[in-house]
Amino acid sequence: MSSTPIDACHLQIPHTDQVCAWLMQHAGLKTLDLERAQRLSNDPRDLLGLLTRLGLVPEVELARAWADLLDAPLLLADAAPPLLDPLPVLTERFMRHYQVVPIGWNEGGLRVLSANPAQLYPFQALAYACQVPVWLAIGPRNEVDTLIERYYGQGRSAMGTLIENLDEQGGALEDIEHLKDMASEAPVIRLVNLVLQRAVEQRASDIHIEPFENQLKVRYRIDGVLHDAEAPPASSSAAVISRVKIMARLDIAERRLPQDGRIMLRIQGKELDLRVSTVPTSFGESVVMRLLDRQTVQFDFPSLGFDGQRLAAFLDLLERPHGILLVTGPTGSGKTTTLYTALSRLNTSERKIITVEDPVEYQLEGINQIQVKPAIGLDFAGVLRAIVRQDPDVIMIGEIRDLETCRIAVQSSLTGHLVLSTLHTNSAAASITRLLDMGVESYLIASTVSGILAQRLVRRLDPATRVAFQASPQLIKEHGLDRLTEQRPILLYRGDYHGRSALTELLVMNDELRSLLMRHADAATLEQAARRAGLRTLYEDGLRQALAGVTSLEEVLRVTRGEDA
Repeated sequence: MSSTPIDACHLQIPHTDQVCAWLMQHAGLKTLDLERAQRLSNDPRDLLGLLTRLGLVPEVELARAWADLLDAPLLLADAAPPLLDPLPVLTERFMRHYQVVPIGWNEGGLRVLSANPAQLYPFQALAYACQVPVWLAIGPRNEVDTLIERYYGQGRSAMGTLIENLDEQGGALEDIEHLKDMASEAPVIRLVNLVLQRAVEQRASDIHIEPFENQLKVRYRIDGVLHDAEAPPASSSAAVISRVKIMARLDIAERRLPQDGRIMLRIQGKELDLRVSTVPTSFGESVVMRLLDRQTVQFDFPSLGFDGQRLAAFLDLLERPHGILLVTGPTGSGKTTTLYTALSRLNTSERKIITVEDPVEYQLEGINQIQVKPAIGLDFAGVLRAIVRQDPDVIMIGEIRDLETCRIAVQSSLTGHLVLSTLHTNSAAASITRLLDMGVESYLIASTVSGILAQRLVRRLDPATRVAFQASPQLIKEHGLDRLTEQRPILLYRGDYHGRSALTELLVMNDELRSLLMRHADAATLEQAARRAGLRTLYEDGLRQALAGVTSLEEVLRVTRGEDA
């Protein structure tokens, strides 16, 4: 982007076709979707706006297109001052119509944020009204609306405007038909859509909607950490939660038992699959929605944070014709994504792959995926007994939960299958003792388990904003950083987070470990033997990523606290 101010009144405005071409190349706009929008558009000048309203293109991607084609800076509302002083005298109606808003004074001119720089008139009108040059910046439409509200509105947010249209309702509506009517009214529908839209904009992986006595809390989990979000009033709790249940095809009359469902929808050009879970609490039903973005998920080991040596060892385990390969870690540590990435690599025409999952998170082309349904007797063990007669080469079990499932996995491995699965344990070595505790004989574990990968997710530092600083002697001594890098001085990094990276430790079974296992050695003894064979712990892998600038030391300690530090 240009570092010099862009004169908004004398732009060479790209044609709509150029913007569409950019969106097709960089933002995933499909030819069929563009043709559909063109058929629906009554005014070619409104085609780009129609693409965002139909959810075919995210507003931020349209803004990126304009910014790139005009060589103009892309700015978000967070970068704008909380209050513009002095404030140009402009009408709110004019700014909303042309999607422009002043955001600052500099170099003798007025900086203006625009979401749709398709014509020069609004910039020329601003220049004439303020009697100064107008410099251009580009932003998404929702960000422009936010700033118009901030500078010229009545202090109401989009959520606040919707709330004003809600009738005051009690938090415990007993009339189910009335509750269904409320949940189907436009203000409630728009309010829930706004919650979902903001979750997508902020890259949330989960949405938590939690009713309490005097408030309804909405929180987004972003890069593994929960953040409070603007929420509807407590009086709308029943209607909002019922709207989500209707979307997930759940029984809104049943509020005493947990329920699970799914929502398939398109928001800002993204095909989303939402897993919905409800549980009854003291003040209503708590709802958690997990957002699965099928388009942006990357089944690619380097993007997950696997390095060369670790990746080579893990791929070697995957290429073995039989054995059990386990991925362990707590809930939300990326185990399923790692297994899906492994399956994507194994997925060739020469192999038959069958998975047994609860639930099936992503559809993988060419792989037979089975959703367990315990309510009708279709549990992990029952499905596994059937699929071993389906002549598979690779079997993926969503989770080993009990001895029966574990025994079938062991038997499948002994009969020549490669078995992939997950366990909920804190370390690779602890997985062996967990299998022993389940009741699996040590000789069976020794002869079938080929490797165990333990992992955690840490927030990744944004390369554009991270700042290096020299590690203090105390930090170097405390964490042994001088043993992990030859760089001097030793640098660590801090800054904003964007995305996540995996910390991993890979235990590969060898003769020494099998011998110790047969003697019922504890997890600590097994880990010491594995370290002699080259195992790098989660904590050590985290320190290496901190030294490489992938994440911060604080983040590594937050995630691995108590593991090895």
